[in-house]
Amino acid sequence: MRIALYEPDIAGNVGTILRLAACMGVGVDLIEPMGFPWSDRALARAGMDYAAAVAVTRHADWAAFAARATGRIVLATTSGAIPLPDAAFRPDDVLLFGSEGAGVPQAVHDRADMRVRVPMHAGFRSLNVAVSAAMVLGEALRQTGGWAA
Repeated sequence: MRIALYEPDIAGNVGTILRLAACMGVGVDLIEPMGFPWSDRALARAGMDYAAAVAVTRHADWAAFAARATGRIVLATTSGAIPLPDAAFRPDDVLLFGSEGAGVPQAVHDRADMRVRVPMHAGFRSLNVAVSAAMVLGEALRQTGGWAA
């Protein structure tokens, strides 16, 4: 299982997700361009020293990522067709999250093998991307027996 971030905008969110990935034992794909320069300093506050423990793969763009992706691409989206509690995950899924400001373009939606949404109360647009990543990853690990012992 992996987490993929499509053109992330905010270094703090990436750092938080890297910390999540380190603690849960999953890799992270970063699909560029990013809205900040990649550096230890940009990630240090949220990622702390956990970022060094994550298998991070950087991709020049969506096409480079899509060409190398193995397993299903599961897109977390506010317009997803499957509520998270009803989604069926597999151990080799790549959990894809869009940029904080723009989400993902239609071509990425079209390429996704499954689209899921975190159900929320009416009137709210979205959760923070790191919170969504933690919720979706937690459910995926629960279903696939991937929780660390």
